[in-house]
Amino acid sequence: MESSVAIARAEKLAEGRERILTELRKVIVGQDEVVEQVLIALFTGGHCLITGVPGLAKTLLIKTLADILDLDFKRIQFTPDLMPSDITGTEILDEEEGTRRLRFVKGPIFAQIILADEINRTPPKTQAALLEAMQEYHVTAAGRTYELEQPFFVLATQNPIELEGTYPLPEAQLDRFMIRVAVGYPTAEEERQILERRRERRQDEVALEPVVSREEVVAMQQALEDVFVADVVAQYVVDLAQATRGDHRIALGASPRGALALLKLARASAVLRGRDFVTPDDVKAMAAPALAHRLILQPELWVTKLSAAQVVDDLLTQVPAPKTDETR
Repeated sequence: MESSVAIARAEKLAEGRERILTELRKVIVGQDEVVEQVLIALFTGGHCLITGVPGLAKTLLIKTLADILDLDFKRIQFTPDLMPSDITGTEILDEEEGTRRLRFVKGPIFAQIILADEINRTPPKTQAALLEAMQEYHVTAAGRTYELEQPFFVLATQNPIELEGTYPLPEAQLDRFMIRVAVGYPTAEEERQILERRRERRQDEVALEPVVSREEVVAMQQALEDVFVADVVAQYVVDLAQATRGDHRIALGASPRGALALLKLARASAVLRGRDFVTPDDVKAMAAPALAHRLILQPELWVTKLSAAQVVDDLLTQVPAPKTDETR
């Protein structure tokens, strides 16, 4: 009985995913893997860091996702002069009916989808204000605590160029993001489609309607708890996390938080494919997005231009995966 309920929930989540993808594809051409990874982050209730050079539709993807979800959306443009109170809110002196009192005015963090645009262009103190809310799901101001409404989903963008005068997120802060997604250039055919669609629309804007409600998003997040994870698959996640701590190329490996993130993302990957159980392939697909940004490579490796994602890919070939028939 419980299995049939889990299957039904998995199928419903997969159906919701198709509705979202159908609308997203009206605007976003290609980038299927990127879109899927962003959706997986949303359904796990985690936060997402999106990296890529300017002009690759990172902001457009997030704005479009907000348009088709029935959730409150706010955009925060991170700049060097942005203050923590510009994000969380501030107290103002309110004079009403002859009385004076302090009133808290909520900042843009009080929304359900937050676009933190170019997060590395603001000082660490301001970054910390956002990252605290991401971790604790509340804001503390003037000695009072204000809860953030669920679901609460932060998508931050970061450009890998023009780094002079920026404030790269330290490793401990990167660990707050469930997943890091890298956006690449489109193919020639995809770029041709982008131009063709723009010519057909005769305008930049695309009119979209919400296709998934807040209640459905919450239900999708809760459905992940019904996804079965075999002991051998859980051990595979542990083995991968342990391997990052013993590799000679890695100065600092993934923490248990990284292993938990990989497990959650693998569950979401399974559900989005209509399954109520996790396979080793789900773990492999999510390993680099979940773990690479949590690793610190040995400093001398910068000469070889070896990336953390490449190291994770190497570990996937070295750590034995369980057999598929052992996962159910």
